[in-house]
Amino acid sequence: MKAKTVLIKNAKIVNEGQIFEGDILIEGEFIKEISDSISAKSSDVLVIDIEGNYVFPGVIDDQVHFREPGLTHKATIESESKAAVAGGITSFIEMPNTVPQTTTIEKLEEKFEIAAKSSYANYSFMFGGTNTNLEEILKVDSKNVAGLKLFLGSSTGDMLVDNTEVLEKIFKSTDLLISVHCEDEATIKKNLEEHIQKFGNDIPMAYHPIIRSAEACYISSSKAIELAKKTGARLHVFHVSTAKETKLFSNKVPLKDKKITAEVCIHHLWFSDEDYEKKGTLIKWNPSVKSAKDRDELWKALLDDRIDVIATDHAPHTLEEKQNVYTDAPSGGPLVQHALVAMIEAYHKGKISLEKIVEKMCHNPAILFQIEKRGYIRPGYFADLVIVDINSPWTVNRDNILYKCGWSPFENVLFKSRITHTFVNGSLVYKNFRFLNVKAGKRLTFNR
Repeated sequence: MKAKTVLIKNAKIVNEGQIFEGDILIEGEFIKEISDSISAKSSDVLVIDIEGNYVFPGVIDDQVHFREPGLTHKATIESESKAAVAGGITSFIEMPNTVPQTTTIEKLEEKFEIAAKSSYANYSFMFGGTNTNLEEILKVDSKNVAGLKLFLGSSTGDMLVDNTEVLEKIFKSTDLLISVHCEDEATIKKNLEEHIQKFGNDIPMAYHPIIRSAEACYISSSKAIELAKKTGARLHVFHVSTAKETKLFSNKVPLKDKKITAEVCIHHLWFSDEDYEKKGTLIKWNPSVKSAKDRDELWKALLDDRIDVIATDHAPHTLEEKQNVYTDAPSGGPLVQHALVAMIEAYHKGKISLEKIVEKMCHNPAILFQIEKRGYIRPGYFADLVIVDINSPWTVNRDNILYKCGWSPFENVLFKSRITHTFVNGSLVYKNFRFLNVKAGKRLTFNR
């Protein structure tokens, strides 16, 4: 509901490394005041007493695939932004491998037009780099777009940037933040051919992390980092998945001063190769989910600040597509609705604090992408807020999954916590498993 003034009473506010009790006053789109106790000054104020539940800043997911345009049988910006809001994600950055790909200014603007009409959450997009579109990359205004996405592995066919001269030129020429998918194409091809010779197309899923190996990841990410150091480019390495790669990143300077940063995704923190037997292609991602040791090292690097951001890489496919044999089953899965509660589950297990979750999912994406007035609970900032009941168990099932594809790798998981309310730009858009039919999403702006 669109209310001019909203007062959230009796909150435990999780923000900037602290948890403190207080009230939050929202006026229009912005947070007006945060204080120990605020009184409603008129009967027009909508008062929500949350009785000691937690308030987080809205989560900023820096890597999603919402499949529009061109692949809307899997997902749309409307359907997936709705699921995101139900999961406490109030802002997203969407990837360029749609159909057509977002590799020209014209196609980029078309996506912004779609989002402006249909998005429940705030939005921006990555511009896609290819072997042949350097001129177009140089036309992109860094104030208007989240950054540049380069695929250095075969996830997306002809968006693969595999010409080393072109790659160096891009790194030297652009002031855009460059985000990269790092897997070495030659290594993967060789591994895949060997396994096809042995098994045909129906390769057992247990071999996925052997085909898309730790070595394939490391070769690619170490090269990208070397190139960033050589050219001075601003590099962000998406979905780090191996223990070996964590050693490439540093925690010696604050995030705002880092030139090379890293992200880890929910699935690499949750699953391991032991889960392939039960989950099969439902947890087929690129990069692959690897060993429990890799997962443990990712957690360590996240907690000691070598890894800066937690994201989803939300990438839905239909169940029918996923149920194909190995070589035909696409990689990727839906995650935005369950990402925050999955991380809070890790809090319940003593793996991470609530303050650290907020740092990695809210504050740090805002710092890293220089997003204006979001990612924190501060007066003058947009009122993107999520209310969480930390002890209200629920089980993921087909009836409460909101993705257009209708399935989740978390099906039948019992989560101890639930999102009760989500505010986007001051509007209450989601409350207790119900949407209030308010599309309040706005285009993200950047302090650059």
